Amino acid sequence: MPTMAQIQPYWPYIVMALNGLIAGWLAGSLLGGGGLIRNVVVGIIGAFVGGALVQHGLLKLPSDFNTIIPYYGNQLVVSTIGAGIVILVARFLGGR
Repeated sequence: MPTMAQIQPYWPYIVMALNGLIAGWLAGSLLGGGGLIRNVVVGIIGAFVGGALVQHGLLKLPSDFNTIIPYYGNQLVVSTIGAGIVILVARFLGGR
């Protein structure tokens, strides 16, 4: 069993994968489609898309979601919005 000291360098990637899984599942539930692997991939790409939108000031959240969903509330909402955008763009480019 690995110790926490051995896992710690990989912790951001583990959190990002879990966040991507949840965000991809939420976006897939809202917009339809996807399996586990597709949800993780869409969620991780959505996290980057949502983060870029927030960084450039194109996406602003109406309130602090950390009070509703502790710790990672804002990150989860931004990732879900980004994953939704990724799904919509993929459907547009795919012709569905």
